[in-house]
Amino acid sequence: MPLDPERDRLSGRVARFARVGAGLSGAAAAIGANALIGRSEQDVRNARLVGQALGRLKGPLMKVAQMAATVPDLLPPELAQELSSLQANAPPMGPSFVRRRMAAELGPDWIGRFDSFELEPAAAASLGQVHRATAQDGRLLAVKLQYPDMQSAVETDLSQMRAVMALGRSLFGQVDTREIVDEISARIREELDYAREAKAMALYRDFFANRDDIEAPEPLPELSTGRLLTMSWLEGRGLTHFTEATQETRNRIARLLFETWWTPLIQIGVIHGDPHLGNYTFAGDAARLNLLDFGCIRIFPPSFVGGVLRLYRALVEDDADAQAEAYRTWGFKGLDKQLVETLNIWARFIYGPLLDDRMRTVADGVSPGAYGRREAFQVKKALESQGPVTIPREFVFMDRAAIGLGAAFLRLGAELNWRRLFEASLEGFTEADLARRQSEALARVGLT
Repeated sequence: MPLDPERDRLSGRVARFARVGAGLSGAAAAIGANALIGRSEQDVRNARLVGQALGRLKGPLMKVAQMAATVPDLLPPELAQELSSLQANAPPMGPSFVRRRMAAELGPDWIGRFDSFELEPAAAASLGQVHRATAQDGRLLAVKLQYPDMQSAVETDLSQMRAVMALGRSLFGQVDTREIVDEISARIREELDYAREAKAMALYRDFFANRDDIEAPEPLPELSTGRLLTMSWLEGRGLTHFTEATQETRNRIARLLFETWWTPLIQIGVIHGDPHLGNYTFAGDAARLNLLDFGCIRIFPPSFVGGVLRLYRALVEDDADAQAEAYRTWGFKGLDKQLVETLNIWARFIYGPLLDDRMRTVADGVSPGAYGRREAFQVKKALESQGPVTIPREFVFMDRAAIGLGAAFLRLGAELNWRRLFEASLEGFTEADLARRQSEALARVGLT
């Protein structure tokens, strides 16, 4: 008698929950014992224990852990470094499994809808894998196929993520992570919806349609489903290929990265929230940037973007009252003078290159791996005497993208006048215009 598929999924979820929980519980017990000895010499050991517990797992929780590690003020440096070193270790689906999955998404005659299809993946990650294919009209395609039962696995792992955050909060820091947990959970769930990702891809393709130096793939709805996304293949080389290129080439790449991230934010209130270097490739001699992977696209209220600009101007003018008002519009609570000064440690780091009207690197004398760590530690120490601060959820992917891009700029050794780039993008900005453009752009692709 065949097993009920829903029961199979439930059984798998229960088993996964037990496996994840056992690993984290063991790490927590060891950390508790270490804490009795004294944290000054145990932080690295504690972080390694959590990392080892997560490193034995596969799938979404790895993605959650890596995502959390890219937010410097969320976790302690030791734990963030340990998590960022982990790699998504879900094994790729074999050819027979791929055939079954493709048939489930496109029907038993799926192979006839392509001129060719490579069963071995070109790339594999924590939630799915990408296959090369050729359309019947000869176009090269990228086919992104989600692993089976990812929704169940994601819900299991998100329930356990709170335990990881609680460990970090109770042992290492003064940041209230509840809003951050909610934000990461929402974005991870969105990444499972390939129909939404296709709309986000179309949004960026439409936004950059008039530029020859920035391109997004074209989604093919007739070969896509909620768990299968087929798109045009964009040929290019990764950023690391250009780290030894001429200064002019490296500066051009940095400018393209800056504009690809910042311009959609200021004009339609949207950012590409995954700064992984694999999500950018460059055609030819870096004449064109290919923007890839649109699973993590964050849409912001126009008022939030307005607050970004208000804080920038308040920092330029050294206006403490205006700084406090900018934080207040974002949802920060209990804003006395001491807390504003603490928040400004991080703000002056993020905005630092924009406050300096000269050619410079994004952070002089800082290595990519250390980008933001010193400032995060200073914020943590300052908050120890002030009590926990709740970070509004919108900041998670704003910070994540800013840190990821900053590390890429440092890796390139790019030297630009960041302030002039920034100011040029602000010409004529109003929140009302942003709201109108955002509404029109999202409506064109059906994205909410």
